[in-house]
Amino acid sequence: MARIAIIVGHALADTFCEALGRAYQRGAEGAGHEVTFFNTASMAFDPILRGGYRKLQPLEPDLAAARTAIQAADHLVLIFPLWLGTLPAIFKGFLERVIQPDIFEPAKTGKFATPWKGKSARVVITMGMPGFVYRWYYGAHALKMLKRNILGFVGIAPVRSTIHGMIEGVTPERRAHWLADMEALGRAGQ
Repeated sequence: MARIAIIVGHALADTFCEALGRAYQRGAEGAGHEVTFFNTASMAFDPILRGGYRKLQPLEPDLAAARTAIQAADHLVLIFPLWLGTLPAIFKGFLERVIQPDIFEPAKTGKFATPWKGKSARVVITMGMPGFVYRWYYGAHALKMLKRNILGFVGIAPVRSTIHGMIEGVTPERRAHWLADMEALGRAGQ
């Protein structure tokens, strides 16, 4: 069975993003996978990387726990709403804080480092616009940035994605269907 870390990158608690993460967790745990769950809304940490990447910034206990879980995981599930065309600031800050230079030790010897090679990921994005508009007109730029520039940079592949558009206007039945889909993905560890 797989070790899975779920990170909901949202500024608010009790959101549909969190419900999607909990549905995935139910499915994964029901299938025997080991799951850790984090929601940035309920974590205590400074989202600003104060010294840039010039020096290490000590991790608060919530971030240290998340980083340990991510490093131990075989699969990551990243869930967030599309805000102003990209990740919410709290989630970007979480990633900047967790992926600090000390995970790139091989780079000091001149080797290209992919410290999290061997892990896979699923990115789940909710948004107000139709999902096809985001993919085809806007080019899914936040998804591409996350896949190539962050997850790919640290060696995570493959990265699969799920996009839920028109989130405010969908019926309760449609939301229930999306939650069931997430639970099925959790059971499969995808």
